[in-house]
Amino acid sequence: MEDRTLKTLEYNKIIQKLANYAVSPMAKEMAEHLRPSSEYSEVIRMQKETSDAVSMILRKGSIPLGGFRDTRSALRRVKIGGILSTTELIHIADLLRVCKKVKNYSKDERKQETYETLDPLFEGIVTLPAVESEITRCIVSEEEIADEASTTLHNLRREMKLTNERIREQLQKIIHSSSNQSMLQESVITMRGDRYCVPVKQEYRNNFPGIIHDQSSTGATLFIEPMAVVQMNNQLRELQVKENLEIERILSWLTSMVEENLEVIQSNMELLTQLDFIFSKAQLALEMRAVEPKFNQEGRIVIKKGRHPLLDPKTVVPIDIYLGDQFTTLLITGPNTGGKTVSLKTLGLFTLMGQAGLHIPAFDNSELAVFDQVFADIGDEQSIEQSLSTFSSHMTNIVHILKQVTPKSLVLFDELGAGTDPTEGAALAMAILDYLLKMGVRTAATTHYSELKIYALSTEGIENASSEFDIETLRPTYKLLIGIPGKSNAFSISKRLGLPDFIIDNAKQLIAKEDKKFEDLIMDLEISKKSALYEQDRAAQYRREAEELKKQLEKQKEKLEAQKEKILLEAKQEARKILQESKDEADKIIKELQKSAREAQIVISQKEMEDARGQLRGKLQDIEDDLTKAALPKKTLKKLPKTLKKGDKVFISSLNQSGTIVNPPDQNGDVMVQAGIMKIKVHLSNLALDESEEKPAQKTKKISASGKPVKALNIKPEIDLRGQMVDEAISNVDKYLDDAYLANLPQVTIIHGKGTGALRQAIHQHLKRHPHVKSFRLGKYGEGETGVTIVEFQ
Repeated sequence: MEDRTLKTLEYNKIIQKLANYAVSPMAKEMAEHLRPSSEYSEVIRMQKETSDAVSMILRKGSIPLGGFRDTRSALRRVKIGGILSTTELIHIADLLRVCKKVKNYSKDERKQETYETLDPLFEGIVTLPAVESEITRCIVSEEEIADEASTTLHNLRREMKLTNERIREQLQKIIHSSSNQSMLQESVITMRGDRYCVPVKQEYRNNFPGIIHDQSSTGATLFIEPMAVVQMNNQLRELQVKENLEIERILSWLTSMVEENLEVIQSNMELLTQLDFIFSKAQLALEMRAVEPKFNQEGRIVIKKGRHPLLDPKTVVPIDIYLGDQFTTLLITGPNTGGKTVSLKTLGLFTLMGQAGLHIPAFDNSELAVFDQVFADIGDEQSIEQSLSTFSSHMTNIVHILKQVTPKSLVLFDELGAGTDPTEGAALAMAILDYLLKMGVRTAATTHYSELKIYALSTEGIENASSEFDIETLRPTYKLLIGIPGKSNAFSISKRLGLPDFIIDNAKQLIAKEDKKFEDLIMDLEISKKSALYEQDRAAQYRREAEELKKQLEKQKEKLEAQKEKILLEAKQEARKILQESKDEADKIIKELQKSAREAQIVISQKEMEDARGQLRGKLQDIEDDLTKAALPKKTLKKLPKTLKKGDKVFISSLNQSGTIVNPPDQNGDVMVQAGIMKIKVHLSNLALDESEEKPAQKTKKISASGKPVKALNIKPEIDLRGQMVDEAISNVDKYLDDAYLANLPQVTIIHGKGTGALRQAIHQHLKRHPHVKSFRLGKYGEGETGVTIVEFQ
């Protein structure tokens, strides 16, 4: 694509927005060099990358790339045999730490979703925990190597500390000696050129034994190294030299570890850069509420409710544009400031964005074509006093376009033929459009010329469109109406602004009758179009209301059914309760009858009593069976087959429960059945074949309204690391900080305990380098004091 077109359609501004979402300088460079592709397969691949990244962000949250820095110069130095500095090694460790976090981010234990374009990138990342942990262990900060980096360094620093203490003890004796008090300017110890000195008055220079290293600006004070500490200072200097040599050896050793894994680290950096770039496209799509457009190679464009991405999303009016199916040329007319140029730019910019792999802010199922070139002659000059030089500039650009254009190009003209004599300008515009029409080039142009409106109405393959204008408010609606030409509305606007009627009537008489009829025809078309759109909107509204009423009725029906079943169940439970009470009462009455009969010496045989009791219980049992049958759930039951086998599903009528056959029936007809957690023996007479199908519960994926995973939003405000090793604790706190940051927690508490302080020190060193951490402090009284660290996020 030509740079002129990219600048004219403001593609560069979109690219700048894209670059702002990139974390690393490398991904920002990729974004800044992103250009639309004319290869159909390449466009489809880039669009799929963006869609996969959007899906992954919505499911898992943002990719954890914090701390990903530019390490290219450091890796080049390693390649030519250089030794890396502490800062460069820390950046390498940060890179490896990001690799580990990104690798964990990509894991899907449940294997629910795959991402065709992203999975190979994630799989290509190789973690190097040994290199990362060794660098982290040896380097505390950009200015400090840890004492534990080597045994030699540890011993040297211990000796340096002891030597320092001996020197300071000796100097303290000197400055507090009564014999030296009068010779000293101040009783202080100072450093001059890495040597310990004391300030001596000028007049006592010969009386104070030592080496002069400096003097004050006035010359009144000399800074002298006492002879008593010269030897110890020399010893300290030697230890410092040895320390520097040991540090250089440690850095060389760490650099050699990086060199051994150079290819892997370079590959990791390239893969992370690519992922950073792809997820930047996804973040831009989410910010613009954009969708993936469909693509074709037939030159067909269908944009539904498209919103120009550089306009305020709160005020921008969505437009519908279609081109390349029933017609190849779209001619847009209408008043100034009516949105014609914005429509043209939206069409061109969406095409460029789509072919660069970016989603477009429009409705689903919008469609774009892949063009080999997009040409645009769009000027911001809207003045009626366009000079010859402006016309010449536009015409020079048009000549260039006509030389380069192919049938697979998209051409956009703003105010085609303007800036010269209207008759000649209109003729030139028609000739240019006719040439492009015969070539089959997809073309969109804006104009004010009535001749072009008539030309579009009478020429097959060209369609009129207009920017709607509200006469009552004298303001454009910014809606694009395809199918009718725009009217200038000059007379209506002038009348609303107060121009006398006699002047307007005189003007109407001066225009040709054909022009007047044409303007009236346009007015009728606009009225008809608005009426049709109004009726269409009303029909859609009625349909939505009918669907809503249908849903409400269905919900009401379900609610009534549920209430009905609940009432019936409660009634049956109450009836069963009354029945049980009746049984108990019957038993009580029978017992009392027996007692009364004995007292009255009435002989009632045991058999008669049992028969009466049996009849009573039988009646009550019949009632209970009826209630039980009515309360049974609706199941698809079938007569048992002749042979039952292990695994058959059956219904146990006596228990009102489903089960599974464990063992076939024995010779007595007893079957072992698994019912829930119990295994029981049931006779065949109590079983029926159960063919009810249980619908598995649908698994729902929980995602918050902001697009972040629920896991991240439910993160606890503290993490307990007590009892963990340093490496394990650092890994856990790293993941926890990322989750807490995604959940927008203002601060969190890290519980590490008091102990020896080693875990606390390691965590504090890690927090200094963490990109999300704004500040941290030890806990106050009531918060856990030195056993906890309070972390505040950026």
